[in-house]
Amino acid sequence: MDRYTQLRARTITLVGLMGVGKSSVGRRLASALDLPFRDADAEVEAAAGRSIPDIFADLGEAAFREGERRVIARLLEDPPHVLATGGGAFMNPETRALIKSRSISVWLKADLEVLARRVSRKENRPLLSGKDPLEVLQAQAAARYPFYAEADVVVETGDAAHHVTVDQVIQAMTAHLQDHPR
Repeated sequence: MDRYTQLRARTITLVGLMGVGKSSVGRRLASALDLPFRDADAEVEAAAGRSIPDIFADLGEAAFREGERRVIARLLEDPPHVLATGGGAFMNPETRALIKSRSISVWLKADLEVLARRVSRKENRPLLSGKDPLEVLQAQAAARYPFYAEADVVVETGDAAHHVTVDQVIQAMTAHLQDHPR
């Protein structure tokens, strides 16, 4: 049995604010653990047949969140994988309960100024449209951090390279599973 066998026994769900690296770190984590990778946002787009900005524009955030909840519930029925969620997914009480019961949840946390710099490079984030990224992230942090704090594992990522963050996640999850065997 290799040292990652225990980590591969359950789905690993990454939560955190936009720009923290849930998708990019998640892909590398999945590769390191030899698990499939799933991105909830991409799965929502595939299920809806349209982009997230289009869903927000045409149907609104509430419709997006309901679709996101259904997609995550479906994904959590699949065999173990690494799941990157959208930044607001863990806010939904039903989704949060499903994630906590069917996976190991990992909150990736980074300095808000680092995140603001990262998200400013992309135009595909509907919650930032026409707004100051740092102000949006500060408001989201105030609203979301109490919920993210319910994650099983918290990893402060800083501005480290993705492979460093992957190592931090593996170490934190290993410690968590030693303290909380399932």
